[in-house]
Amino acid sequence: MIAYRDFVPEAVPRLPGRPAGPASFDSAVAAANRWIQSERVDVLGVETVVLPNIHSPFEMGTGDADLTATESSRWFQVVRVWYEKR
Repeated sequence: MIAYRDFVPEAVPRLPGRPAGPASFDSAVAAANRWIQSERVDVLGVETVVLPNIHSPFEMGTGDADLTATESSRWFQVVRVWYEKR
């Protein structure tokens, strides 16, 4: 059975003198690598997925089938790992 897991750059809180925003994409890649190594899954593929507004309180994250893109959307790169579930 195939499955997927998404690794999203965390939302970084706003700090004085610095706007809020996502952590680096590299942090999502590093998290994916750690998970693959610790879970010892059979990786079928890895892709970059670009999704709007995933940190919005009106969205349900990367598993939401109806993500809204508006003129004021923020887009995020996500690492998606497809693997075989045992």
